[in-house]
Amino acid sequence: MDTQSKLDILSRDAQYDLSCACGTKNPDEHRKRNNKGSGWLYPTTTASGGPGIILKTLLGNRCTNDCKYCPLRTGQDFRPVALSPSEMASFFYDFQAKRSLIGLFLSSAVMGDAGGTMEMLVSTAKILRNRYHYKGYIHLKVIPGSTKESIDEALKYASALSLNIETPGEQHFSKLTDAKNYVQDILEPLKYIASQTARGSQYQRVHTSSQFIVGASNELDKEILLYTSRMYKELHMGRLYFSAYQRGLGDPTLPGEQIAIPVQEQLELFDEIPMTPVQDQGLLTREHRLYQADWLLRKYGFDFEELSFEQEGNLSLHDDPKLAWAKANIDFYPLSIKRSPKEALLRVPGLGPIYVNRIIDRRRNTPISCLEDLRLPFSTLEKARPFITM
Repeated sequence: MDTQSKLDILSRDAQYDLSCACGTKNPDEHRKRNNKGSGWLYPTTTASGGPGIILKTLLGNRCTNDCKYCPLRTGQDFRPVALSPSEMASFFYDFQAKRSLIGLFLSSAVMGDAGGTMEMLVSTAKILRNRYHYKGYIHLKVIPGSTKESIDEALKYASALSLNIETPGEQHFSKLTDAKNYVQDILEPLKYIASQTARGSQYQRVHTSSQFIVGASNELDKEILLYTSRMYKELHMGRLYFSAYQRGLGDPTLPGEQIAIPVQEQLELFDEIPMTPVQDQGLLTREHRLYQADWLLRKYGFDFEELSFEQEGNLSLHDDPKLAWAKANIDFYPLSIKRSPKEALLRVPGLGPIYVNRIIDRRRNTPISCLEDLRLPFSTLEKARPFITM
């Protein structure tokens, strides 16, 4: 097989690691093979919240791990394919010269052992940096169980490192795998990455992230967001992601295969995103709510203790997390557009940082006589109107 044929298979297999279902709405950028020869491209959300396109692939797809949610787990019947570090580096460098990309997101199945696989990932980045003098973005996925030495080597060449935490706690993790150790293979490497990339450290430039699998192990949103809050505060993670479990691809004994998740509010956001039959709308909506709650924690000044959950411990599928908080704290409103501080206005449903900053600039420089003077989009103003006053 030539490199492109291998990449077709490996990038297709990389789709099982979905880091954001809130991708762009451009059909040419969706997660599917298209007839333009760019099926390896992947819509992603940057740390600032904007959309971008990245070349995302695996280096190899034959895995020795037994992760029950993953269709590439050991014992499954499919065609094994792998690229050498030099093949991957050469292809990516030539491809990115023809089309503007954010960069490369490189992961891999565990091919033999964690150490050898991690060495291959790092070698790819090393070739790009040293042989091709590539200055752009390289995201390396750290293999669970990687040593401190291999992580140090990755930090020399990567723009970003990530290691999936997968679940909020060892109890849930044990439902997904018998081979991996939650503390030794996941938590300890995450803590080490945090220590090596902390502010003031040699590698503070390296962006860090992690990801939860949502819906595979009966975990609750409340548990996920508690871990999310702690990872931002204690590990200083740059970003956390939430990946809806793709039912029907994993081991049939998984809790996520047993529970029927009701299809409730179907968000227009997902109407144009192609889904496989196993990606049910309710679970994608749940994933979207987790991203919204994550933004409240990172950008809106909310603490975990302020988030509102349903009785069973999950976020509402009907109301976004900020609207749910507003309904539970109705005495906090209405807020004066003319006098309320920025941190208070950020708690108004419909108003994000961009619109709040616009309001503050306008009231500082221009008299405001009515809400329409804010010149907000009609849908935004109507959502905010019950919670604001002059």
